[in-house]
Amino acid sequence: MNQLSQIEAMLFVVGEEGISLEELSFTLRRPMPEIYQSINNLKESYEKDENSALTLLEVGNHFVLSTKKEFAPLLKEFARSPMANRLSQAALETLSIIAYKQPVTRSEIDELRGVQSSGAVQTLVARQLIEEKGRVDGPGRAILYGTSNYFMDYFGLKDLEELPDVQKMEEDLADEDESLDLFYDRFKEEDGQ
Repeated sequence: MNQLSQIEAMLFVVGEEGISLEELSFTLRRPMPEIYQSINNLKESYEKDENSALTLLEVGNHFVLSTKKEFAPLLKEFARSPMANRLSQAALETLSIIAYKQPVTRSEIDELRGVQSSGAVQTLVARQLIEEKGRVDGPGRAILYGTSNYFMDYFGLKDLEELPDVQKMEEDLADEDESLDLFYDRFKEEDGQ
């Protein structure tokens, strides 16, 4: 595992939020000038590689892994295609967490889901179902996400109080599980087991 692949992995995991030179330096335990040179080397290798769709962007004081601008028409076409209109299970889980816990950071979503969620968050932002609601006061200034007006319109909600009650849904599911257990017990009795 060389330094370039470590930086690439970190950039991939942080997604659209990007990562600062300081964070990379701290995580990889290497001096900032060395990390900066590695970032430039990685960016240069992406630019030279005609078989790679990736590039590195410096946005403010953060570095973001992105696609090269010449792929924008292809990606816009994909976003408009009927095949791209369905939300994945990961995106639905992420949207649910954001709807109920907002405002919430991507790392908080990751913690609740137990897996990395940057792709799902990017999908939801691209579909305008969620939006940036501010930033955390602290290191890294992580983005706080919340639902958008489009989300409210799409689901026919006047306000978030109209979201289904989670506790009620859990109780209903527990009741269903009990009735399934009763059915299973009856089945065993009738079957003579």
